[in-house]
Amino acid sequence: MALTTNKYILDWVKEMAELTQPDNIVWIDGSEEQLEQLRREAVSTGELIKLNEEKLPGCYLHRSAINDVARVEDRTFICSRRKEDAGPTNNWMDPDEMLAKLRKLYNGAMRGRTMYVIPYSMSVVGSPFARYGIELTDSIYVVVSMAIMTRVGKNVYEALGERPDFVKGLHAQAELDAENRYIVHFPEENTIMSVNSGYGGNVLLGKKCFSLRIASYLGRKEGWLAEHMLILGIENPKGEVRYICAAFPSACGKTNLAMLIPPEIYRKKGYKAWCVGDDIAWLRIGEDGRLWAVNPENGFFGVAPGTSMKSNPNALETTRKNTIFTNVVQTAENTVWWEGMDKTPPRGAINWKGEPWDPDSGEKGAHPNSRFTAPAKNCPCISPEFENPKGVPISSIIFGGRRAKTAPLVYQSRNWQHGVFVGSVMASETTAAATGAVGVVRRDPMAMLPFCGYNMGDYWQHWLEMGKRIPNPPKIFNVNWFRTDDMGHYLWPGFGENMRVLEWILARCFNEIDAEETAIGYIPKLGDINLEDSGVSKETLAELLNVDKKLWLEEVKGIKEFYAKFGDKLPGELKEELATLENNLD
Repeated sequence: MALTTNKYILDWVKEMAELTQPDNIVWIDGSEEQLEQLRREAVSTGELIKLNEEKLPGCYLHRSAINDVARVEDRTFICSRRKEDAGPTNNWMDPDEMLAKLRKLYNGAMRGRTMYVIPYSMSVVGSPFARYGIELTDSIYVVVSMAIMTRVGKNVYEALGERPDFVKGLHAQAELDAENRYIVHFPEENTIMSVNSGYGGNVLLGKKCFSLRIASYLGRKEGWLAEHMLILGIENPKGEVRYICAAFPSACGKTNLAMLIPPEIYRKKGYKAWCVGDDIAWLRIGEDGRLWAVNPENGFFGVAPGTSMKSNPNALETTRKNTIFTNVVQTAENTVWWEGMDKTPPRGAINWKGEPWDPDSGEKGAHPNSRFTAPAKNCPCISPEFENPKGVPISSIIFGGRRAKTAPLVYQSRNWQHGVFVGSVMASETTAAATGAVGVVRRDPMAMLPFCGYNMGDYWQHWLEMGKRIPNPPKIFNVNWFRTDDMGHYLWPGFGENMRVLEWILARCFNEIDAEETAIGYIPKLGDINLEDSGVSKETLAELLNVDKKLWLEEVKGIKEFYAKFGDKLPGELKEELATLENNLD
């Protein structure tokens, strides 16, 4: 029974059902009764495994197919009508050609299955930021995960009314055939199509597909920003909360920073940290001329391995109830474990593939990209402003990466235009975690390279245009927690100690502290980063802040190579900033 009279939704559901041919159609209303019924059904078929109710109430384990365990960037497409609109960093195919290919794969793909119609909202329903989507799927795992990650319910239909401006999402598991796996975005049609995958990152279409690839395109059209950024509030002893957004490529501690616990000396003084979001920020210019941000998601889709009471106690606490774990170890007492959770791997456990697992075998028990899907409201440090439909005002935007020698611990851009340049040249050096050689510089501008729904050159231009329209823009900084000495040891302790750098950043945003100008931007004066109880000496801090001109001249060469990809789409302002950097270094 359809839950809406919206003609555009009804026509589209009918058309997709005729294509995929499900045995029946279930309209999701978001009620706990309906979700509980679906979870029970998924347990009866083995799609979900109910975990120990005493130790992990309301929690489930899901195993994806062994060939289907991560986002597939080489199978992810932006199908704009013109190739140049997708740009050199996205996979592109002509939309008509792609649709012909997809139609064959979807043809009858849901025979013998049920199609679920999921109405969902990114951001609080009715908020000025909110955008709505309908995902059609044949997976109960998708339904119950979307109910954690987004705001699912009948009120989405009410908010949409009879309008056609919803994002269409079609997902069919089909044969889970890796050779015919596609995650395709048609930005001009507000449409996402995913086939032959069951892995969260490819099938929870509100996640990166909508909230970044489609939303970045919408943001450019409508004058706002959709960014791969955490949102964090820092409360000072006076009770003032100041907010930052921060973008990092993977494996740079983004979730840890989003759920930061200030060091003891800060906690004693009354400092607190509040998580608004760990992954996505949508930013708009507010009535007061500042940039305001919301986290459009309602949950966390976090990487499990490495999450522990030491590295991120808040994240671990978040997963204690009503969480879906994917591809982790199932212990003998029907709880979960993963590498890095603690130092004692469980005996008599089952690995992520569903096989008996011996920790002494040398094989990992959990997949390195195993996940938890957990409600944001479970997080002990979730911000009281999390549900605020107006969002929070942003004082600072921070870019970061993993650099052994080049980037200092922190530096501030000279202005918005220079800040866009700093974000556009963001890079990380590969670690052993990534495949391939170690120490190779990978550019990932604004941490958006895999997620920008259009040409990156146009994206930078949009940032530059936004800067002209924001009366009171946030100040832009770059951080690097990963500087090493000549032996390869980290010089900075990281984790909660990063609060010391955030304190300086926010003091700069409110003009409460001075700085030193260098060839690359402003760095802290040595006495202005609080090192008390940090274990870091003033000499080490001096090394952390050193700007090595020879290394930076090498960096300039790498930037020129990267920029060359964008041809005449590269904004002139970024060429100017690169020339300024080179002159400053000479």
